[in-house]
Amino acid sequence: MHRNLALLFFAFSLLTACTHTPQTPAPTPAETRARLSRLLPPNITDRTGWAADIQTAFEAQSLDPTPDNLCSVIAVIEQESNFQADPQVPGLGRIAREEIDRRAAKAHVPGFLVDAALNLRSSTGATYAQRIAKVRTERELSEVFDDFIAMAPLGQQLFGRFNPVHTGGPMQVAVAFAEQNASGYPYSGAGTIRQAVFTRQGGVYFGTAHLLGYPVDYPKPLYRFADYNAGHYASRNAAFQAALNRLVKARLALDGDLINYSSTDPGQTELAVRSLGSRLDMSNSAIYSELRQSNEKDFDKTRVYKRVFELADQVVGQPVPRAILPGITLESPKITRHLTTAWFAQRVDERRARCVARGG
Repeated sequence: MHRNLALLFFAFSLLTACTHTPQTPAPTPAETRARLSRLLPPNITDRTGWAADIQTAFEAQSLDPTPDNLCSVIAVIEQESNFQADPQVPGLGRIAREEIDRRAAKAHVPGFLVDAALNLRSSTGATYAQRIAKVRTERELSEVFDDFIAMAPLGQQLFGRFNPVHTGGPMQVAVAFAEQNASGYPYSGAGTIRQAVFTRQGGVYFGTAHLLGYPVDYPKPLYRFADYNAGHYASRNAAFQAALNRLVKARLALDGDLINYSSTDPGQTELAVRSLGSRLDMSNSAIYSELRQSNEKDFDKTRVYKRVFELADQVVGQPVPRAILPGITLESPKITRHLTTAWFAQRVDERRARCVARGG
């Protein structure tokens, strides 16, 4: 009896050993950097430095350095800056002066006062007007604005304490996002988080966090790239709006914004959902409460999300998409032609595919 049990245990142990699939060990930092050297585009300068900064970003954020994830970061860098740590922006000085004049007009500040303030000597000895005329990158412009806000009395009247340069660095990440996600930043002695965004190390770290540092269930990386441009979960929320369009007469813009955060009045998407209140068996307050979760991972577990898609699936006769490219036209003084979030996402996805192919 004991011999039979021993034989059974031995057989079970062999079966377990044969059927168990060993996990592939995580690559070492050196292995990840070697992989990156194969994936990076040809003819970029300081390949070793770029590989080191990307690898550090992945390690510090406990992200899986798969070829697809690494290539997603590489593709965004290539699209946003072509691997320029502090990319130049054509006509930036003119854009900056127009922004100052716009804010002055809004604040009812006479033009001669603006000219007088800009002709003051700054901390470098040059006037603010001279420095603004010479800026070529967002880092340079941010430094001028920091100085102008701190030194010139008119600076705080126009800008308060908020530097109007919102994005920068090799991945064009938002300064506000970086400041909100600075915990765990692995580089010390790098100045302020704002200043870090305009460096290669900081720009890559915070850009990687914005791109990969949140969970999604998308069928393609394409939708994550759209989110990078339009905001987290914009592709999922745009699909929710498209599903709503199947159920209501209004044609909602597919921008991924489900709540009107700029006003206490409900936005068009919320009004559309309210019109379905009886079919959803939800009150207006319950609808609002759940729509407020639209920028969170578990929005797709809420009743409003599930019921809207259930009704849309019934109308169409098959499941409607749970992710689509948002219909957003990109607007910025830096943009001189008609561009959209869909265009951005598709271009980045093409670059990702080429990167994956380089790695074989």
